[in-house]
This record gives sequence, structure tokens and C-alpha cells, in this order.
Amino acid sequence: MQRLRETVESVARRSCTVIIRGESGSGKEMVARYMHAGSPRRDGPFVAVDCTTLKDTLFESQLFGHRKGAFTGADFATLGFIRSADGGTLVLDEIGEMALPIQAKLLRCIQDRAVVPLGETAPVSVDIRIIAATHRDLRAMVRRGEFREDLYFRLNVVQIVVPPLRERRSDIALLARHFLDHYAALYDEPAKTLTPDALRAIEEYAWPGNVRELANMMEQVHILAAGDEVMVDDLPEELRPAAARAGLLEQSDREIPTLEVSERMLIARALQVARGNRTHAAEILQIDRRRLRRKIRLYGLHALLKQPATTPSQVER
Repeated sequence: MQRLRETVESVARRSCTVIIRGESGSGKEMVARYMHAGSPRRDGPFVAVDCTTLKDTLFESQLFGHRKGAFTGADFATLGFIRSADGGTLVLDEIGEMALPIQAKLLRCIQDRAVVPLGETAPVSVDIRIIAATHRDLRAMVRRGEFREDLYFRLNVVQIVVPPLRERRSDIALLARHFLDHYAALYDEPAKTLTPDALRAIEEYAWPGNVRELANMMEQVHILAAGDEVMVDDLPEELRPAAARAGLLEQSDREIPTLEVSERMLIARALQVARGNRTHAAEILQIDRRRLRRKIRLYGLHALLKQPATTPSQVER
């Protein structure tokens, strides 16, 4: 993330077009905003357009503007997103969803630095920086004929990849605490803290929705957690499998876990303390090593075992 930040700061000072790639919720728009804030255009408008929400004529009108009477329902003229961003930055989020005819008009706009509103014939000059964001592989779309090659190369002066949250797990704790503090300030309430076990459960989760999902979940936790400390039991249901795999599910005041659940949690905790060493874990639990092996197989705890180093001969076998 530090390397990403350095790249963004370097690119921000220039006016080149940029493609930001990353999964949904990974922070592509935040990167674009950071780039705008660090650019000479910082005092100009920042306009973000979601290309998935508007299609066909409506999107074309919203993007390029139109004159009054240009089509049925056009009761007044509009500037459109492009002219609204004049002097600033235009972000085209999920540009891979843009229809091919509109891509052609966008290419002409970038080349000529001008836009022709619907119903008009004379171009209107614009001074904008375009940042395109997408979770899709635009190069693969070009090969399939789903995205214009000339537009791709016009946009792809610099490409920035935002890694998903699961690939930067050291950020999870920092972000979780940040969002808890943020929502405490938003609701004008005391901040809540995560217990070590709750924090570990959060770090074990795969976060398919990335930073956006983490932010939403921390708001939910802030609202629903009864005490000042967020326990594992306070975490949403989505995190329960991750917490169970790590042996972090805690006993509730309202229910007693089954013997099977308790045994699984105890074995998982012993394996964690033993750093995945089965012999050490058996000694902690004071059971036979072969019995522990059967229990590990029964409860599917192989992921907690210390993995032996593989040799070239083992890989071949």
C-alpha cells in the first residue's frame, strides 16, 4: 500500500489518463479522490459516474449533455457529467460496462478535448482529466471485441492496481479500528474496541466485499454490540465460519455449546498455542498423539497444522 501511495502521488502531479483496476469495494474511488486531491486540479470539481446504472440514450445524455428538445422528455438543456467536470477530474467507474457506441463518442471527446451534446452539432471545449475504474480485465475484453482497442490504449497511459483486502491483511486491524472510531464520531457516541479474539476473527475472514464490506460491518458492530468491547459473539453471522476455523467462538451467557463444539474449539486453541505442532498440542491436551490426529481429521483442522517444508522430490511425487 505504501508503494501504491507513492505511485498515486507521482501520477497525481501529471494530467495523464489513468485506469484503476481492483475488485468491487477495494477502494478504487478513494484512490481516484486521493489522486485528484494531490493534483493541480484539486480546486476543480470531482465528478464520479457509475457506468453500470445508466444505459443507451439516457447515459449518453447524462455523460455528454443535451439541448432542450433533443429527444422526447428533454424539456430543458443539461451540461452532462463531462462538462460538469470541466477544470477538474471525471471518474468513469466500471467503464467496462459502457456500450460500444458511447465508447466511440468518449474516444472522440478525449482526442478533441471537446464534447458534442445531443441535439447539437458544434463541439464545446472541455478541460478534464479522465480516470477510468474497473474490476474487469479490459485487455481481455478488447480481445473479445467487447471494448474498443483504441479507447483502451488512449486510457491506459498509466494503470494502477488496487489489491483486495485479503492480500493486505496487515491493514485489516488498522481499518477496523479506524471505522469503529469513525462511526463513534458520526453517532456522537463513545468509541468501541475489539477484543483480541474478535480482531483475530476479523483477520481470518476473506472479505469478498473488501474495504466497503469491512466499513459496513464495523458500523453494524458499533450499533449492535452491547458493551464497550466488541466480542466474537458480537460479530455478524458472516464471520462465524472464520471464527470457528480459528477456534474463537466464545461461550454465550444464553447457551452452552455442545461437547463436540467445545472439543473442536479446545483442540484448535491447543494447535494455535503449539503453533501447529501436533506433538506439542497433544502434550498440552494430555492425550495420545494418534488420538489427536483422528480428532484433527474429524473436525477438519488441518489448516492449523504446521506445514512441513517441501523438497523438489516431494513436489515431483
